[in-house]
This record gives sequence, structure tokens and C-alpha cells, in this order.
Amino acid sequence: MQHVAAFLAHHVTEQLTAENLAAIGLLWATVLFAGIVTYARTHPDTWSTLDFLRHLLPVGTTAHPSARADVLFWLSRRIFMPFFVLPLAISTVAAGHIAYWLLTQLLGAPAHPPSPAGPGLLIAFTVTMLLAYDLSYYLYHRMQHEIPILWELHKVHHSAEVMVGVTKDRVHPLDELMNRWWDGLIPGLCYGVWMFFAMDPVEVTIFGLNVYMLRNVILMMDFVRHTHLKLSFGPVLDRILLSPHYHQLHHSVAEKHWDKNYGLALSIWDRMFGTLVVPEADEDFVFGLAKNEHQEYQSLYRLHVLPIQKILRRLRPSIRRHHARTPA
Repeated sequence: MQHVAAFLAHHVTEQLTAENLAAIGLLWATVLFAGIVTYARTHPDTWSTLDFLRHLLPVGTTAHPSARADVLFWLSRRIFMPFFVLPLAISTVAAGHIAYWLLTQLLGAPAHPPSPAGPGLLIAFTVTMLLAYDLSYYLYHRMQHEIPILWELHKVHHSAEVMVGVTKDRVHPLDELMNRWWDGLIPGLCYGVWMFFAMDPVEVTIFGLNVYMLRNVILMMDFVRHTHLKLSFGPVLDRILLSPHYHQLHHSVAEKHWDKNYGLALSIWDRMFGTLVVPEADEDFVFGLAKNEHQEYQSLYRLHVLPIQKILRRLRPSIRRHHARTPA
């Protein structure tokens, strides 16, 4: 419980810190940078402030009903945010202590008590935790596409017809809740290994500032990749990092793009597991769901309620079969 309390305290205080305000400034600087880069690539010989603003905030995107639904859905999520914090804390701490206990059963108690982390250990810890989190994201995202009930919830995210940044938060609350539970497991196991072999869990924990600072940088790029800005990192960096243009392909309705480019920050998992598709330079995509199913989701009410209705429809035949086999 000490770790859970520390996590909750950190979550509340980080909203009020100068670092958090700086992160917001960096977020908008990242958006502006992406806008300048993509504008310069399509207008190599000219610069017009008016044209740039149209490029950054195209009327057809910002005034689209899907964009309005995104903003309303983002506001409605504020109601559920307090419920999303605790599952991540509990699952992470629980997984960490389970890993620590298993290692103790297999290897005995640590020969030397964990010591405070030096710079080298801190860097290694931060890198491995971010790798664990990114792999965790890839695996759950893939399950969202391959498990029918999870896909019904994930359709909310893919029902966006335009990308406006806050589209990244177009996630059903139940989907978010399960995602938070899952996202604590693999990083938590990694944390337990570090706690057993090297780390003082009071000095450096998964809830440490360094991990959070880097996580915030990842989430900033997640905002950009849910815009219309077709930013690529170039052929070298794109082999390691999943650029916004790669993720925009993931939202394409074209069948050849279905179930591709699942990653969050890194493209290595998609390369490793054969789910990577490289977009063509400046390739345009039509966003949404197959067979125009996205048209069913363009209101706040339906974004929240429709996935539950569709899940119940999927489960109804199974429930009926179960009742038919149950003796009276």
C-alpha cells in the first residue's frame, strides 16, 4: 500500500508542478514543429502564414462532426480519470512483488540488500522500464484487434474520421480501465526483477520522476500522431521509432492496412512480429471503420453506449446456450 499511496500522491502533485506546465508547452512546441516540417516538405519554395495556419488547422478537419465528438468525449473522460489511476498502481505493485517473491523462492533471499541507484543503474532502469511499457502497449493493442469483445470497445478509437490530437483519448472507459490493469503487469514484473537484484525500491521505483518525464515525451508524440500531420522521422529513425505517419496508417480503412503498426513509441515490435507496414511518402489515408461503421459512433452518447450494446449482442447466443444446457 505504501507504493500505491506514493503513486497516487505523485499523480496528483505532478498536475501542479512546473515540470508539468513545461510538458504542456513542449507538447504544443512539438505540434508546431511537426506542422512546420510537414508544411516545408509540401511547400519547399514558398512560405505563407495564412497557408501555414490552414495547413496546421484545416477547416475540413477541425469543423468535422468527428472532431466535435472527440472534444466532447475528451471532456467526458475527465469524469472517469480518478478511476484510471488506482488500477495501474495496484497491478504494477502487485506484479512487482509477485516477481520478487518468485525470485526469492527460486534463488533465495538477495545476498546483498538493494542499494540506492547510481546514474548508470538509473539509466538502465529507465530504459528497461520504457521498453517493458512499450512492449506491454504493443501486446494489448494487438489483443484489442484480435479478441472480438476487446475490438468492440476499441472500435470507439477507430471510429474517428479525422485526427485532431485529442483523438488519442477517444478510448472507451472500460477499454481504458482494462488497459491500465494490463499496463501494470509487464512493467511491474520488470520492476520486481530490478527490486530483487539491484534497486532500492524507496530510492528508485517505477513511479520515479525520470520514467514519468520520458513517458510524457512519448505521450506528446502520441498527440501528434493522432493529427493529420504526416510527420516521418526519416528512413534511419523510422527503423526504431514509430513515427506519426506510420500510426496514421494504422487508422486507415484500407484492408491492406488493417491490423498493422500497433506500436506506441517503437517500431521494433512491429518489425519483430511481422505487423509493420511502411507508408509511402506523404501517403493519404481515409480514417474510420470498414463498411462505414464509424457513422454509428459520432455522438457522445453512442460512443459510450454502443460498444456495450454490441458486446451484449455478441454474448447473447452464448448466454442462451448456457441456459439451455442448465437443468431446470
